[in-house]
Amino acid sequence: MEKIINLPKILDERGNLTFMENCKQIPFEIKRVFWTYDVPGGEQRGGHAYYNQLEVVIALSGSFDVVITLSNGQERRYHLNRSYNGLLIPALTWRHLENFSTNSLSFHLSSGIFSENEYIRDYELYRQLAGE
Repeated sequence: MEKIINLPKILDERGNLTFMENCKQIPFEIKRVFWTYDVPGGEQRGGHAYYNQLEVVIALSGSFDVVITLSNGQERRYHLNRSYNGLLIPALTWRHLENFSTNSLSFHLSSGIFSENEYIRDYELYRQLAGE
C-alpha cells in the first residue's frame, strides 16, 4: 500500500534543506528521475500503473493531488504540497495526478529505468492483474 515518507528537514534561517539518499530515506535504489511542470489547468498526468517499479512522488513546488484507484474503483487521494514529504507508490498501483497549482513541480523517483513494457495503461488489465 502507498504511504507518505517524511524526508529529513534541516531548518535554517537562511532557508531550509531536505535531502534523500538511495536505500535510506528512499527504500529502493533510484534508477530514474523525472519531473512534470507547466501542466495546464484542469489537466491530468499519469493514468497508469507499473508492473514492477516502485515510485516516490514529491511536490517540489506548488501542490497537486495523487489519486490512487483500486481495482474495485475506490479512490484514495493524497494532496502533496510540502517538499519534505514524498508519496511511496508500490508496483501494481493505478495512479494519476490532478489539481495542479500554478507553477507546480512534481518530482518522481523510480526503482527502474524507462521501458514502455513496464507500463500498464489499460485499467481493465490492471484490475485483472491486481486482483483485489
